[in-house]
Amino acid sequence: MASGQPYLEFDAISKRFPGVQALDQVSFGVSAGSVHALVGENGAGKSTLLKVLSGVYAPDQGQVRLAGQVRSFRSTADAIAAGVAVIYQELHLVGEMSVAENLLLGNLPNRLGIVDRKRLRRLAQEELNFLEEDIDVDAKLSRLPIAQRQMVEIAKALMRDASVIAFDEPTSSLSDREVRKLFAVIRQLRDRGRAIIYVSHRMDEIFQVCDRVTVLRDGRHVVTFDEMGALDRDVLVKNMVGRELRDIYNYRPRDLGGPALEVRELEGPGLAAPVSLSLAEGEIVALFGLVGAGRSELLKLVYGDQAARGGTLLVRGRPVRVRHPADAVRAGVMLCPEDRKKEGIVPIRSVADNINLSARRHFSFLRFVISPRAERANAQAMVDKLSIRTPSLGQLVMNLSGGNQQKTILGRWLSENVKVLLLDEPTRGIDVGAKSEIYNIIFELARQGIGILLVSSELPEVLGLADRVLVMRQGRLVAEVPRGQANEEDLLRLALPESDPAAHRSLSS
Repeated sequence: MASGQPYLEFDAISKRFPGVQALDQVSFGVSAGSVHALVGENGAGKSTLLKVLSGVYAPDQGQVRLAGQVRSFRSTADAIAAGVAVIYQELHLVGEMSVAENLLLGNLPNRLGIVDRKRLRRLAQEELNFLEEDIDVDAKLSRLPIAQRQMVEIAKALMRDASVIAFDEPTSSLSDREVRKLFAVIRQLRDRGRAIIYVSHRMDEIFQVCDRVTVLRDGRHVVTFDEMGALDRDVLVKNMVGRELRDIYNYRPRDLGGPALEVRELEGPGLAAPVSLSLAEGEIVALFGLVGAGRSELLKLVYGDQAARGGTLLVRGRPVRVRHPADAVRAGVMLCPEDRKKEGIVPIRSVADNINLSARRHFSFLRFVISPRAERANAQAMVDKLSIRTPSLGQLVMNLSGGNQQKTILGRWLSENVKVLLLDEPTRGIDVGAKSEIYNIIFELARQGIGILLVSSELPEVLGLADRVLVMRQGRLVAEVPRGQANEEDLLRLALPESDPAAHRSLSS
């Protein structure tokens, strides 16, 4: 790790929005040849600081310095020209363009004003080879899984050869294999003298890849730790949340009822073989597998977001025909999707609108006349019940933190008669404090008799929440593991494609 004068310096950066002091006199430095973690709960100011760095926002006060020189970025183009690349969790890509076109967008190679397709493909392929990614450069981006889109976003930023690179939750959609490749790339960049900021809510990653860590809380700089080896994780978490959080899962057993959901021989896109499973009332069942295993596809088939080719669904013992999501909602089956910003919320509508989006029909009279009073009452009840932190019911949901957006989606479904809740990566991109709150909500819903089918790529989360774990591999359900027998090593072995099928335990009947 490099020492001496920081290459990047934040000097007393302040930024205020209406009703919110997002950043308050934040100061710290990032050295060249180091990986500097930036951590804190949602709403701590991390994203705002990155947007100041990238030229999206101008600070109200304070300065950004690069190599000792004050830099004032009036736009993202200014920041890019100065050698700054920020890779956001929300992908900034064009779905209808090819992978190669996305990688060189704004700098397409050309001859006499005509795009040089051959050189475009070659440059794109070289960058993907550096990341060891097997992605078709001619493929339309919208057809790629989210994990590969994330790697394209990373490759796009790396092609700028920036001196300062900031990663905002870069592994939130990546498999373990892709995470290892990304870490190898980050270490190469560090060894080449780049100043790297790494934002993540995953503590294991912070200790694995970072040299230093700075904590923000409520828009203020709390502390910078210069020696990761001597840093205790509990100390880091306490500085982030301002309180002790030793067991964020707090697993609690509960009595189970009758069948909440039965899936029999379900077939459809993303599944290589028919899938059968059961879920009891009050039970939390986790689906674990690597990216591409078919977990999200299975949830979408159950929810009717994808058309099934065969199979039967029963909800609390009654057969249901789910042709589209409206059928699932009427049957009491609700989905919180993996990509909540794209598929879960309506970002330009209010918190109240997002909560009432599905249940609006319950607050109408004369069939077509909606009662604003009833809608406000329902939205307020959900805000209070789920502790959604929002200045008002009229706040745009896009302005809430990830954790509060997720609670808003949960509030929408709790406005319905929910019997089965499908949760796809429910804490993706959410800080440790908000995760604890989401987990408490999950256990409380299970206690009330709701069956919960959970997809998570985080093994500690799977082990901390699930009563049973179902393992998927390459579109097949390959194993069922009771809570008492589940451990990280076995679950990973079961999920790996290269594992010997004979070594996998059989499904319970």
